Amino acid sequence: MTERILQELIESFPKLLLTALKVTVPLTAISFTIGIMIALMTALVQIAKIPVLRQLARFYVWIIRGTPMLVQLFVVYFGLPSIGITMSAFPSAIIVLSLSVGAYCSETIRGAIESVPKGQLEACYCVGMTFPQAMRRVIIPQAMTAAFPPLSNSLIGLVKDTSLAYSIAVVEIMAQAQRIASRTYDYFWLYLEAGLIYLIICTLLTWIQRLVERRMERKR
Repeated sequence: MTERILQELIESFPKLLLTALKVTVPLTAISFTIGIMIALMTALVQIAKIPVLRQLARFYVWIIRGTPMLVQLFVVYFGLPSIGITMSAFPSAIIVLSLSVGAYCSETIRGAIESVPKGQLEACYCVGMTFPQAMRRVIIPQAMTAAFPPLSNSLIGLVKDTSLAYSIAVVEIMAQAQRIASRTYDYFWLYLEAGLIYLIICTLLTWIQRLVERRMERKR
């Protein structure tokens, strides 16, 4: 590494970090929040065995899990305008990432809910609770404790998946690195620096995950 490259990396680091804070982090947070809500509803629909909705939920999970996210991004951003539905890049990325989180995490949440002893649900019915009340007050709180580690891993994975939004012109970390590299031609070092930014974010999330898990263990 030459002195010139080192100086370029020092100058580009704040730009990449600012892009992470302004684009990558919000994109991750919004998509994950929406995705978890979709996942919870999808899991509950399947557990409750609601006719038609259960089949639709399974179809949705099958489609999203069975197709590449890059294809989904292209369908939403480049394909939908052909049928009169046009969206900017950032909302398109949020839709695709949220649907992806919803599909994958719904299976995690469903498995966690089903791991709670069935006798607890029956006990809830005995004291007069409805299915939604039993889920909200008794079952889901226990299930989310079991689901927390894999859901945290999904969040960390989502941070890295946001790099795919570069393909539909979302100016996130990789896009910013590409812009800088196109002027300096130091692609190797700038891509490594972009990877370092992702590593920092994911490491922070991992530390937070471990901290929360320790506190949850103490409360048990």
